[in-house]
Amino acid sequence: MTSVLLYLHGFNSSPGSAKAQQMAAWVAQYRPDIELIIPAQPNTPAAAWAAIAQTVEEAIARHGDRLKLGAVGSSLGGFMATRVSELYGCRAALINPAVRPHELLCDYLGPQTNPYTDEQYELLPAHMGELRALAVPVTAPERLWILQQQEDEVLDYRKVLDEYRFARLSLECGGNHAFVAFERYPAQIVRFLGL
Repeated sequence: MTSVLLYLHGFNSSPGSAKAQQMAAWVAQYRPDIELIIPAQPNTPAAAWAAIAQTVEEAIARHGDRLKLGAVGSSLGGFMATRVSELYGCRAALINPAVRPHELLCDYLGPQTNPYTDEQYELLPAHMGELRALAVPVTAPERLWILQQQEDEVLDYRKVLDEYRFARLSLECGGNHAFVAFERYPAQIVRFLGL
């Protein structure tokens, strides 16, 4: 088997985000046998999903039946990782995942600048429709592990508890949206993903 770990960053983020880099450093040090893929996603939802799906399909084409896929997603990446889990039947760890992002991101409509890449774009109402269309019901909660901090200043953790109520859950007091001290989790995540 070939283990492939797909890490999906969040809204206005990049592969250079702190958690992505912590995951990469851990894999490089302790599990160099894992193929880690951290795609730079386009800034708009349908384009981001198209890039993610293409990345997964390329991994399937490379490894065929030998592929053992696992996903990690942070914030909006958690929303996308839920879709990956449902469509490709793999396990996923979701870090402060976005729930109903088509409602959440309405507050961010208008001009945007990605702070990691300096890319400028406009978030439009049509993009909320794209997010709504990408939502999938959770039919296999046993494949999901939610890592949630209660003091997330962007997302209401109670919505996460409701959305993923039958999934494995690690709920921590305090913290924030960036997920304080994420470096405690890569080994446990890789173990959960079965990689």
